[in-house]
Amino acid sequence: MNNTWSIIPSLKPFLQEAWDKSKFTKPTTIQYETVPKILEGMDLIGESPTGTGKTLAYLLPILQKIDPQKKDAQAIILASSRELVMQILEEIRIWSEGSGIDRISLIGGANVKRQLDKLKKKPQIIVGTPGRIVELIQSKKLKVHEVKTLVFDEGDQLFSSEHIKEVDLIIKSTLKDRQIVVFSATLSKGVESKAYERMNSPEVIRINEDVLRGENLEHAYIVCEERDKISTLKKLMNLENFQGLAFSNNTDQIETFSAKLSYQGKSLAVLHGDTTKQERENAIKGFRQGNYPLLLATDVASRGLDIKGLTHVIQLDVPKDMEQYTHRAGRTGRAGKKGTVISIVTSREASILLKLSKKLNINLQEKNFYKGNLNYTTSK
Repeated sequence: MNNTWSIIPSLKPFLQEAWDKSKFTKPTTIQYETVPKILEGMDLIGESPTGTGKTLAYLLPILQKIDPQKKDAQAIILASSRELVMQILEEIRIWSEGSGIDRISLIGGANVKRQLDKLKKKPQIIVGTPGRIVELIQSKKLKVHEVKTLVFDEGDQLFSSEHIKEVDLIIKSTLKDRQIVVFSATLSKGVESKAYERMNSPEVIRINEDVLRGENLEHAYIVCEERDKISTLKKLMNLENFQGLAFSNNTDQIETFSAKLSYQGKSLAVLHGDTTKQERENAIKGFRQGNYPLLLATDVASRGLDIKGLTHVIQLDVPKDMEQYTHRAGRTGRAGKKGTVISIVTSREASILLKLSKKLNINLQEKNFYKGNLNYTTSK
């Protein structure tokens, strides 16, 4: 067996094959620390920054333990958004190829009849949003008496007041000896306490990896007038092999930028609180497939969004705090790939951004365009 994955003894052949195809050389820190404990059946709370491999940290041991011959739901993975559910489902598809393990997504707003038809095939892994799973449990359409593992992805969202009643109902519907696993990029003391009291003496693993200061991530900013932010963004889109996720706190700004760039012949997608379900699906799918080199989004709309090969994260405004900067920046420079975080700011915003960079202890460098290329101007 490949000794780079020695944290799982007797790795099943389909997982070994998927690992070899992935080109990963070794497990990440969060995977190294949590996978053996999840395999042992321990309850666990894992906190690790965005982009450190949390999804595989729980998926690999789950897939290792699933019995494909047993046609019952054996694991339920809960996520707070439709987009995150679909991402997790895709990872399961990749890593379970050739295993005989079946999976299903159960999300609100989707066709219930179609979901019920898929449930009749008795998939071993259920991935879904709390509301729809509760609805199906209460209507006795989803049987969870054989569920051995419950995973809460983005626990800070799921153990919030918005979802806690649904979470409690799901936990109470499963057997008392089931395993509960909670993962999140950030966990407040209050959320951690809520999770802890619903678990059986959980192991708490915190990984303080400094993803912001990793060698794969570059931080820069461009100073311009407010009216020139669109033209600056357009220049970034012209960079070779560019695939960027641009953040703004302002939905109106996103719509304005989208309209003007589209008028100028630029292809892009938009994601914010006012986009419809179909628009969101088309935007994410098109961006993932490379049909759009740019996705304009608000932070809330893009939460949990993982885009492989993202070259740039662009900030069209100054992040509200250190956590928002970290959340945005963590979308690029993942899995050993290089990434750049570029903030397009006015002179006034630049001074705020520089203060924020000192708090984050990151090397923020000013750049400008010269003959279509980005060049350093000064180091800060």
